[in-house]
Amino acid sequence: MNTQREEEQVALSILRGTGVNIVEAALMAKAVLEAGGARRGTAEATARRSLKRGKKIIELGMAEMKKQERTVTFEKAVEAALQARAGRRARTLCDFRYITRRFMKRCRGLAKRRVRAITTQECAEYMEMAFDTPSQRAKARRVLSGVFSTAVKRGWCSENPVARVEPPRVVEKRIEVLKPNEIERLLQAAEQYEGARCLAAVGMMLYAGIRPHEVARLTWEQVDFAGRAICILPQHSKTGGARLVTIQPPLLRLLQRCRQGGRVCPPQWLKHWRALRKQAGFAAWQPDVLRHTFASYHLRHFKDYSALQYETGHRDSSLLRTRYVDMRGVAAAADFWK
Repeated sequence: MNTQREEEQVALSILRGTGVNIVEAALMAKAVLEAGGARRGTAEATARRSLKRGKKIIELGMAEMKKQERTVTFEKAVEAALQARAGRRARTLCDFRYITRRFMKRCRGLAKRRVRAITTQECAEYMEMAFDTPSQRAKARRVLSGVFSTAVKRGWCSENPVARVEPPRVVEKRIEVLKPNEIERLLQAAEQYEGARCLAAVGMMLYAGIRPHEVARLTWEQVDFAGRAICILPQHSKTGGARLVTIQPPLLRLLQRCRQGGRVCPPQWLKHWRALRKQAGFAAWQPDVLRHTFASYHLRHFKDYSALQYETGHRDSSLLRTRYVDMRGVAAAADFWK
């Protein structure tokens, strides 16, 4: 009995100042022993082994708690992800900022949520709340995954929860190429719009398949009249690869009329491009329709997938065959290139 009282006194001494009484400590010890595998009536040696396992459980639990506490808010994770992508193209960073801001604006409380606590289910719900179409959600999923990838690398969460979110199924719509009368209407509008200041850019998109955001970065120094080629620099292209685009006869005549110094496009190019299309009578406009028109007319006239692949900068011809080339809207292809 005296030994038991002495042990109780020692236990109370150990617990002094912790705010835990001897009964609570006994309950916790019992829970640890049970977690370690102890059972009523087990031998003393088995109890020791269970106690050892229980201590290990406590150590592992403490390590996991520290790990759980080492995290940041979603807002901070976005800032870190942007810093990690500082060398990317301006448009890529602009898209990243826009999408992450939209997430935080439309998903209440997300900005202050700890990234380690965000689940796969919540990520799927955030995508539904913030974006309306499958194509928007597919792009948002890639950006959101990028935020969590950075967080994983920094040790702010254990895994990327977006990796287990099913990608939205995006059904590509057919992009109809411009008909000859529509092409003529667009070129006439470019001639008449603000002293033809956008004509060179329209010609490059139509007769060389250059994307609107690529042409916006072009300078006249990149136009080689003697070599009949336009140089798209790697930092300006969508795919990050350089390419030379041939200046065909109709584009050469057009560019010779517009030739000057500085940038090919006027300031606020995209704003002018929208106004020009409206002036030409195009109420609806599909993105990349001029690039698709170029590809379809090119293949119909030159009948060479390899040459078209070279001009467009694609790694192979699979995308050209499955999505780009649509002969149904192509007429008078030879006249197009005269």
